[in-house]
Amino acid sequence: MIATYINAVAVIAGALIGLLLRRAIADRFRDVVTSGIGVITLVLGFRLGFESQQIVYLALSVAIGGLLGEWWKIEQGVTGLGAALHRLLWRRETQAEAAADSRRGFAVAFLNASVLFCVGAMTLVGSFRAGVDGDYELILTKSVLDGFMAVLLTAAMGIGVAFASLVILVYQGGLTLLSRVLQPLVSAELMAELSAVGGVLIVMIGINLLGLRQLKTANFLPAFAVMAALMAVHPLAFL
Repeated sequence: MIATYINAVAVIAGALIGLLLRRAIADRFRDVVTSGIGVITLVLGFRLGFESQQIVYLALSVAIGGLLGEWWKIEQGVTGLGAALHRLLWRRETQAEAAADSRRGFAVAFLNASVLFCVGAMTLVGSFRAGVDGDYELILTKSVLDGFMAVLLTAAMGIGVAFASLVILVYQGGLTLLSRVLQPLVSAELMAELSAVGGVLIVMIGINLLGLRQLKTANFLPAFAVMAALMAVHPLAFL
């Protein structure tokens, strides 16, 4: 777990630096940062997505997962959690409209950062290496990358990014603790396909950051479970 703690601290530190930059730069420069982050996010997402060797399963996972997420209103729940955190920490805001906009921005930053920091291959593989072999190298490398990304994301979107560290602690830490139990069930092929699903979600974040369209990214989170189920029955298709 020590590597996960370091990862969370790196995100918080990066977010604090990004907050200073956000206050120091004008809005027009902030737009430049947001656009740059959007393009970088697209590149990261496409790179992960191209790892898929089961493109039909990837399409089915995203489609079915998106329908389930819309049905269960996952995006609404995650942004609601972000808004609740904001209300808990900033209770003294008095102007209703300004407070609502602030909560929305906080929640969106929290959501995008949480997905970006937790759906990649480095999270999955790094957690298993840390839990099974005590090898922290990949998670520590991820910590450095997440810290730099937190600086840029916070400069573009606000302090909500810092609270993605809570998701890192719960999700990445949970994977690390359960890695010995889950290892026999997780193959290298499954890792690649789950990473590809994560890549699709990261592409969606990039589209949102660039303002091309506002996609409900969190609603597609069930795609991971759908992909795992498809890969579990995949060998049976050849019997």
